[in-house]
Amino acid sequence: MEANGRNILIMGIINATDDSFYAPSRVLSEDGKPDEFTLRNTIRSMLLSGADILDIGACSTRPGSIAVGADTEWQRLKVILPIVQEEAPVTPISIDTYNASVIEKAYDLIGPVIVNDISSGVLDRNMLPLAGRLGLPYIAMHMRGTPETMSFHTDYRNGVVEDVKNYFLKFAQKASDNGITNWYLDPGFGFAKTLTQNYTLLKNLSELTSLLRPIVVGVSRKSMIYSLLGQNPEDSLPPTQALHMAALERGASILRVHDVSAARHTLVLYKKLAES
Repeated sequence: MEANGRNILIMGIINATDDSFYAPSRVLSEDGKPDEFTLRNTIRSMLLSGADILDIGACSTRPGSIAVGADTEWQRLKVILPIVQEEAPVTPISIDTYNASVIEKAYDLIGPVIVNDISSGVLDRNMLPLAGRLGLPYIAMHMRGTPETMSFHTDYRNGVVEDVKNYFLKFAQKASDNGITNWYLDPGFGFAKTLTQNYTLLKNLSELTSLLRPIVVGVSRKSMIYSLLGQNPEDSLPPTQALHMAALERGASILRVHDVSAARHTLVLYKKLAES
């Protein structure tokens, strides 16, 4: 949707995991294999609600999570991706992984995808060269450490906003060196940041627009919301939309969400306000 001079997209989250923090986003059955009925219904619901991108993750990256490994990721994705492509043949698919081998196999199976890499190529040195060679769009997220250790990496010498900005200035050079021309930045809300740092970063999100890259915001039902309000993820839809509005007002171009319909409504309201 065009609003306030930029094209704003909604990315729907589909988790092929058994431990992602928001259980209703999961599409695995109890035996650890993809539940085709749930998966198809989830895809159809998201498309009807206005999803522009479907983001598929087969390894939880929540704080404290332990990696399942590229082989397990691929065992899940090789079943899921053809179903996603069948249900959504013209909708871009992004894959939430930091393993280059997963992206390469996905490309061989279904063709070009968007790489959604929480580590910006740090956790797999083959990721950036692969994305550049295949000409894939790339989402680079700010994080320190690994999902298991990130809670120990929340000291920012120049303040969280300035350090995140510098991180992406350096990534811009890495992207150029590897032939990646179409990339997006994700400030990494909830990743290696304290509660206060998350809100400081969101408050000052517009400072990142100077980098001239589309900004991806993923705050949906995260602990920066429910821990502050004394809730749980299941109760956190209304405050999530409040932060989505704040992100849109500060320059976000993509909202990564669990609840596509609610995010679409927030975007419609934002567009109306921008036009008034």
